[in-house]
Amino acid sequence: MPGFTSQQEEEVEAATALAIDVAPLLDAVILTHYRDADTLDLMRPGEAELETTQAVNRAVASELDLEGVEVIVQRADRAAFRRWMQGREDTPENRRAWIDRARLVRGAAALRLLGLDVEEDEANAEPPAFGLAPGPAADRLLAAYFEDGDQFRDLTQAILEAGRLDILDLARRKINERQGEDGMTEFGGALLALAESGTAGPAGWAALVALPVALPTGQAPDATALAESLLASGFFTESEEVRFLPGWRSPQALAGLDAAAMRRMLLDLVEGREPADLPPGDTDDLARHGFGLLLGVQFDWSIPTWEQIAAAGGLPDEPDPEAEAMRRAALFQRWRSVAFREQGGCVPLEVVPPSEVGSEIAEFLAEAGDPPEP
Repeated sequence: MPGFTSQQEEEVEAATALAIDVAPLLDAVILTHYRDADTLDLMRPGEAELETTQAVNRAVASELDLEGVEVIVQRADRAAFRRWMQGREDTPENRRAWIDRARLVRGAAALRLLGLDVEEDEANAEPPAFGLAPGPAADRLLAAYFEDGDQFRDLTQAILEAGRLDILDLARRKINERQGEDGMTEFGGALLALAESGTAGPAGWAALVALPVALPTGQAPDATALAESLLASGFFTESEEVRFLPGWRSPQALAGLDAAAMRRMLLDLVEGREPADLPPGDTDDLARHGFGLLLGVQFDWSIPTWEQIAAAGGLPDEPDPEAEAMRRAALFQRWRSVAFREQGGCVPLEVVPPSEVGSEIAEFLAEAGDPPEP
């Protein structure tokens, strides 16, 4: 590296070695591109020099890209960073956690922003397409369903992302011929559970979430107020961005959706559209039947920044799963009690994927001593 001191070269070499170590553990990473020294000094005061930081970014991005890690780049923005820090303690940890969620750069554009050369064929690469005839892919899907859960998951996601619903329809018909209606129902449930999440949205991964609620007799509470109070409760972590739709939805209508409709609904919510497959329900009718649900989309922002990795000398420590589960359960129970008092006696159940709403309601009714509706 011409013009670099030995110390700068050592920093770049150390960062490259760290990238090699963590690459097998990473799916994606966010690097921050600093265009001038003033911005770098504001966001990382006294920590690094501009030329060294830019060289580290190029070396790390190049290595991680070779290892198949998605390299995402954010442009350092002083105004956005100041807004992020408002209300937060000014600590190195909080500074390193900043992500400009609205303006991330991906793919070849991200690598070019850092100053790396990208081959044209790499920049224009397209995912492999399935053949026109759905039969071969349907057979592969069924073989994976019976033999390899991971392969079944990956292949189903690829089919959904390619919009090849004809492959899924043919696979359902084939399994119906082999195993009858029960087998087709079980297979459809597996597809449904995969269709409600996928590679979409600003974070690169999004999932539908639902909150079934036992409604008080007579009148449903305000759905928007209930959703806003849950979002303010602290139940969702900072890496979980959740957006609920306004209005109540019908659990019965949800139960009638197939995997294709579920994936359309996910894409609608990611784009901020009302889902045509599950419009708002009639609140009076829902109250008479006893249950309504809030529908939302959750973006997964648990993507580490390179600053966090470098500071930790590896992947950042994750909270103890058992302690985190207990913390969230306590927050949810506290919020549920408040919601019951302030929202007319409604009883929120649990935040679950849409495919689990029916079983969640059935379990609630069983515990309450009432048999579930057929």
